[in-house]
Amino acid sequence: MTSAKTARRPHHWRRDLIELAALFTAVAVADAIANLIGHQPDGPYLLVASAVALVATAAFHTWWARRHSNAPPSADPAASDPTPGTATGSTAATVVGAEAGAGAGETVLWRMRTTVRDAPGSLAALCLVLARLRIDILTLQTHPLAEGTVDEFLLRAPASLPAQELTRQISGAGGTATWIERADTHDLVDTPTRVLSLATRTALDAAELPLALRQLLGRCTIHSLPAVSITGRPTGESAPVEGVLEETVMRLRDPSGGVISVERPHLPFTPTEFARARALVELDARLGPRVPRSEDILTLPEGNEISVRRADRGDLAAARAMHDRCSPGTLGLRYHGPVGDADRYLDHLLSPRFGRTLAVQTASGKLVALGHLLWDGDETEVALLVEDDWQRRGIGSELLGRLVQLAEEAGCDSVYAVTQSRNTGMVAAMRALELPLDYQIEEGTLVITARLTSATELTRAAQLPGATDARPAQRSEPAERARR
Repeated sequence: MTSAKTARRPHHWRRDLIELAALFTAVAVADAIANLIGHQPDGPYLLVASAVALVATAAFHTWWARRHSNAPPSADPAASDPTPGTATGSTAATVVGAEAGAGAGETVLWRMRTTVRDAPGSLAALCLVLARLRIDILTLQTHPLAEGTVDEFLLRAPASLPAQELTRQISGAGGTATWIERADTHDLVDTPTRVLSLATRTALDAAELPLALRQLLGRCTIHSLPAVSITGRPTGESAPVEGVLEETVMRLRDPSGGVISVERPHLPFTPTEFARARALVELDARLGPRVPRSEDILTLPEGNEISVRRADRGDLAAARAMHDRCSPGTLGLRYHGPVGDADRYLDHLLSPRFGRTLAVQTASGKLVALGHLLWDGDETEVALLVEDDWQRRGIGSELLGRLVQLAEEAGCDSVYAVTQSRNTGMVAAMRALELPLDYQIEEGTLVITARLTSATELTRAAQLPGATDARPAQRSEPAERARR
């Protein structure tokens, strides 16, 4: 509220002089007219009639002004002069034209990014266009560049407004390289809160780093490139401590060795995004290896108790011992290659950087089964290995169900398993999930894809970690993928 005292504008002597001159001029004109009319036969009557008309007009004007001063504001945004909100810092929450959008009917959420000139009024021009289109600005982030500024908006717009029209209007207001996609209610969390949440997840579990990077940066592909191959040879993958940013690709030094490569061909990374990603990786490096230590005790149909827990590289010796107890046929179904090479893959499979692993232990502490959920670029793979003496007891189905649950919690759209058609146990376990399945056979190798989300959720799932197309991917080397 603004008081009348503070709202009163200061008067200047020139304005007072002009008003006084206008008053004297009006008096002189009125006196001349009165003298002219007053000497006529009907002059006095005309003067009285004129005075009554002036009084009536003044009374009507006063009544009309008081009546319409309390009327509600017009719903037409063009009837007013909106003052667009501006933001300082990396994040600001601004609501533009809220009254106009209140009655707009059904609305949708959009995430939009555009580049504007680094000049006063550039952001105001964008906000004015959005207000005219009855669009509310829910959040705004600014990404300064060497030339210009990238503005990222979360918008609530009328459902009838097409994306092409919005892009055209933004371009007319000075926005360039405009990128827009649908968003949902999960994106309503402000950026500082979201970054803190991702940092907490990363601090609790080393396997969360790739997922946190994907949620932080949106739709992108993340690859963990080890410094040493599965066969023990150096791969030559390395990156400086501060990382490398090259338009749509950033390379960060992996704390566990090698490189974390992040690619987003549809949208270049900004220095702000690069700094945030590097901060998450630095947090992971400072905390060192870590896996949540919790386990569930299960009772098998015959009465034996087993425990299911997370596994990591600390379980490497126990996993190799389990390999020694497995038959060549069981190892062949799992790794699709020479049985003697099976031990080489364990160090990779047990690394939290490449996914999550569940281990099954007996009451005596012997490791009898492993289940892997592996981040494979944009896709997610599941793989199982159960020791021969413990097969056909429901252990594989239990592990697979838990892996799928982990994939759903990570926001994955689907998971796939690479096996052989004669591996009836794996096929039965996938069918027991009671999820939509797609089958693909390549050179005797069977790829089974389970869809975790419905088609209406694909847009949201594309923004979450591990998401993939619901259709089976074309894999030219399924055996190699299974070994990874």
